[in-house]
Amino acid sequence: MSMHAAQHPFETGLDRSGANFVPLSPTSFLTRAASAFAGKTAVIDGERQFTYAELLDRCTRLGSALAQRGVGHLDTVAILASNVPEMIEAHFAVPMLGAVLNPLNTRLDAAAIAFSLSHGGAKVLIADRDYAALVAAALPQVGHDVLLIAIDDSGSPDVAPARAIAYEAFLAGGDPRFAWSGPADEWQSLCLLYTSGTTGDPKGAVYSHRGAYLQALGNALMFGLSYDSVYLWTLPMFHCSGWSYPWAVAAVGGTQVCLRKVDPAAIFQLIARHRVTHLCGAPIVMTMLAHAPADQHVAFDHVVRCATGGAAPPSSVLRAMEEIGFQVTHLYGATETYGPSTSCVFQAEWAELPTERRYTNMARQGVAYPTLEGVMVADPRTMAPVPQDGETVGELMQRGNTIMKGYLKNPDATTKTLAGDWYLSGDLAVWHPDGYVEIKDRSKDIIISGGENISSLEVEEVLSQHPAVLIAAVVARPDPTWGETPCAFIELKTNVGTVSEAEIIGFCRQHMARFKVPKKVIFGPLPKTSTGKIQKFALRDYAREL
Repeated sequence: MSMHAAQHPFETGLDRSGANFVPLSPTSFLTRAASAFAGKTAVIDGERQFTYAELLDRCTRLGSALAQRGVGHLDTVAILASNVPEMIEAHFAVPMLGAVLNPLNTRLDAAAIAFSLSHGGAKVLIADRDYAALVAAALPQVGHDVLLIAIDDSGSPDVAPARAIAYEAFLAGGDPRFAWSGPADEWQSLCLLYTSGTTGDPKGAVYSHRGAYLQALGNALMFGLSYDSVYLWTLPMFHCSGWSYPWAVAAVGGTQVCLRKVDPAAIFQLIARHRVTHLCGAPIVMTMLAHAPADQHVAFDHVVRCATGGAAPPSSVLRAMEEIGFQVTHLYGATETYGPSTSCVFQAEWAELPTERRYTNMARQGVAYPTLEGVMVADPRTMAPVPQDGETVGELMQRGNTIMKGYLKNPDATTKTLAGDWYLSGDLAVWHPDGYVEIKDRSKDIIISGGENISSLEVEEVLSQHPAVLIAAVVARPDPTWGETPCAFIELKTNVGTVSEAEIIGFCRQHMARFKVPKKVIFGPLPKTSTGKIQKFALRDYAREL
């Protein structure tokens, strides 16, 4: 007879206590860094610099000042700001209180900002001076009072000054000895991030302390962060809480360099000045760097590691980035997965492959983060995994501690997205024999022409090979004969002269099956989200009207 579990020697007298069990929280990374590396530079913002001791002091004062204003357990503190030190401080100070941080997308309109503040129940809004007009238009639309704190490093607050408290004055009123102990439960909510939905109201993904802690460590492991790392903020910190990098860099004692706006000239200057080692961004950021004019380049003598998500970067961009000193890793993830959840880990044998084959492998979405429990490509109807043959298409699914808790006040959407113990991404993918996954399209972006499935990503990759093409996006256009056909939208490089629709179509015919060739080509700037993703919903609407 087996011994009852409660009486088993591995269970008896081996209980949890304060000595051997502490709820995981990414806020602990800062206290450790400030203790171990007090005098090391933690944050650089132009001429402003803060050591880890100073960063902890500022975060503690902010937490104390918020507590004095009645902010406490699970209260929401929103922040509308560029990539400034105050964003990093909020990512530590607000969770220290057991409150919930709500970073807001700076590209949204006033109505969307007001919705987020109302839906999330924000008690406080910390706002950057750059968004004064947006704040002034949004607050009257919110149905409750919101305490406004204005960030202005010039010393003259101009965000609704009649009712705002200056950020630095607010910090000055905080107690540097303020005691905080972290969450009582690591499942406690930490952040609220609204998805940039194209229809209906945005959905608010809720993160936990445990998930953010593990995601930060996953990023540090997969991106090779260390004590010597210098991370440049080209990724918006409001996007998935900066993919958890505010916490990840602190976890290793690295340095964060702030940048308010993506500008290739400024990026090259900061890389050379501060010996930046790592940066992240959407493929459009890689494209901007790869095709920046020569007079914007500043020489540097070290390799910069870049991580990019979204659509796979074209092989032409990967090649151009390598040539100017960048090593690019392709990631995959979503707001619902705390940002990156898979990484295209480069395997040594790929270096011996023909160039185009190497780039093809590098553009896949890759394998699961070590902090994610599982990834599979499966039939969403049966939840049965598809064969790992690189051809059978299924839906990409994930599970683990770095999947969101769910959508705030939206149980129906939560149930549809977290189904059968898996997070359903809505992305169509194949599973390769080596275990790497490759996205073929969003389920809504696949083009079905005459019964044939056409991957818009495949057509975009071919278009990107044309020497005049900077960015390409392909969507379905209704067709009376074929049901729908590919329609290409192209943003050309500068100083390339005239390029015709016939030339682009002819180029495609040389590189792909005829049924995949776009039947229509439109030239001009492409609409993009705040994180640089192409707004295909707008292009689909336009294509339907052609």
